[in-house]
Amino acid sequence: MSQVRDVLRDGERFAAAIPGFSARAPQLDMAAAVEEALAALSTLVVEAETGTGKTLAYLVPALLANGPTIVSTGTKSLQDQLFFKDLPVVIKALGVRRQVALLKGRANYLCPYRLALHREEARFLTRETAEQLQVVNHWAQRTRTGDLAELQELPEDAPVWPWVTSTTDNCLGQDCPSYSECPLMKARQTAQEADLVVVNHHLFFADAALKGEGVSDLLPSANAVIFDEAHQLPDVAASFFGESVSARQITELTRDLLSEASHTAADLQALNALCAATDRCVADLRLAMGDEGRRAPWNEIATLPAVNEAVNALLSQLDELDRALEPLHKTTRGMDSCCRRARELQTSLRRLVAAADPQQVYWFENFRRAFMLHATPLTVADAFDAHRARHRCAWIFTSATLSVAGNFQHFTERLGLGEATTLRLESPFDFRRQAVLYVPESLPMPDSPDYTRAVVDAMLPVIRAAGGRTFFLFTSHRALREAAQLLRSRLDFPLLVQGEAGRRQLLEQFRNLGNAVLLGAASFWEGIDVRGDTLSCVIIDKLPFGSPGDPVAAARIDSIRQRGGQPFRDFQLPQAVLTLRQGAGRLIRDPSDRGLLVVADPRIVSRGYGRLFLDSLPGMTRTRKLDVVERFFRMLRAEDAQRMQDLKDEKVADENIGN
Repeated sequence: MSQVRDVLRDGERFAAAIPGFSARAPQLDMAAAVEEALAALSTLVVEAETGTGKTLAYLVPALLANGPTIVSTGTKSLQDQLFFKDLPVVIKALGVRRQVALLKGRANYLCPYRLALHREEARFLTRETAEQLQVVNHWAQRTRTGDLAELQELPEDAPVWPWVTSTTDNCLGQDCPSYSECPLMKARQTAQEADLVVVNHHLFFADAALKGEGVSDLLPSANAVIFDEAHQLPDVAASFFGESVSARQITELTRDLLSEASHTAADLQALNALCAATDRCVADLRLAMGDEGRRAPWNEIATLPAVNEAVNALLSQLDELDRALEPLHKTTRGMDSCCRRARELQTSLRRLVAAADPQQVYWFENFRRAFMLHATPLTVADAFDAHRARHRCAWIFTSATLSVAGNFQHFTERLGLGEATTLRLESPFDFRRQAVLYVPESLPMPDSPDYTRAVVDAMLPVIRAAGGRTFFLFTSHRALREAAQLLRSRLDFPLLVQGEAGRRQLLEQFRNLGNAVLLGAASFWEGIDVRGDTLSCVIIDKLPFGSPGDPVAAARIDSIRQRGGQPFRDFQLPQAVLTLRQGAGRLIRDPSDRGLLVVADPRIVSRGYGRLFLDSLPGMTRTRKLDVVERFFRMLRAEDAQRMQDLKDEKVADENIGN
């Protein structure tokens, strides 16, 4: 018998904490499967579609089970929601005593040592950064956690953050004079004593890849690791099981060197000249690598004379810097750390430009004044499987989008989960009644030069019928910018465009306006929850096939082809299906939500593979006729008007009874 099923069926237990709570059949099935996996220390993969109640379905058995549990989420926002909202509700409903902890990556915590170090040097900062440094300093006197999320008055991209936080490169660890008051260390200590710890995927894999972010202290005693938003794991894992060197790492090293050197007897003039020369070499390499916004294989530019010259100059300069630092490495703890970083950066840079491992994809990306060199593994399956083998516990993976037309093979193969039990739970929502899928007629193929203009023209009457209240999602920033330009003078509703404000600000504006049209690219396809009538239409411009120019995807495609596989069938198509499901999932978030999903790409009905996309989407009513769409929204408005009238009538009746 399942204890968890009995607990969730006890509606009174949760009703006080969760208004209108009633256990759903898919939720009970998932909770029982999680309970079984926890008891057997087995691996479970669960696709729980929107509305299943998967958070409760894994939290309840985790809190009732023996032994500590790690819950990892895809985003910091979900991490905060789990810790501050969901967990207190579930613990109260269960009536259990459990210690829970929130653990984030080091960049989310104040570093008292670096704050003190740079507070003394505020005269060297820009005016904006110096003013922000004062804001952080005042907050530091009163914070109990040191979690920078508390500092709402500073933006997410504030230039002050690198000056008051640490990285794995510059953290002094136990040698730090501020170690006893370090918020990161306190958070890690609290986590080690907790029954359930909430982390995020980036933190988990930073540690799994032996970059020392703090989860390794938790894993040996963990009874279970639960990954929510698990569809992100293959890409997150690949970024951490690889290696990278950035222009920022090198310029931060030279900046920290000069800060630390001021507390030693170093020849500041000579060191300043060496650091300035290193920074010039970084800038020269950036220029030699070409235009900004480029992502390409390293071998495309590795043999260019200018790149070769710039790489060799930078390596020589780092070598010269290393020799100059040798006499200083014992002078202070901070200087010792800088010496170590200089050697490690030099070693990593040599390895990346040599590009010698055939199992790695070597590539680069350019920004306006910076660059990054990467080595990304072709597959993380073996590395992640080995990591799980070292830690015997239950491994549970859940998300709303893990299968392609019910098949989990694409996900499980990418992570090496061949022995996993899989479970697919459909949404309890009535999609046929709540939503319509519209594929417009007579649109050109996506490779047409006028495709975006044609889509915008076709969507204007749809947006008007919806009364705004639309997410317009794009597969490329170029198409997004073109659509924004086309819509500005033709739209009767507020237009919000990704890139013109931060994501959090855009979503807040969208909710407050109530009739806006939001244009977004990749980051708006998932992790966004807008419930109610504020969002009534989601438009997707194209089937989201990955860019053929992406260097990692291109290398994986070549690898599959060399092994005799079919890259389109085995990799590109399932990836696109999962991404489309994420975008479509923005529409219906609640049993009372209603709306229209538009997939503008005609290939979904004209190509044989389109059937796989259609079979993977919820069972919405389908149409290709604009008049059906307009009639659907007229019906919704009529129902809304009737509901408002009913509420007014009820209020009048209540007042009459009261009199």
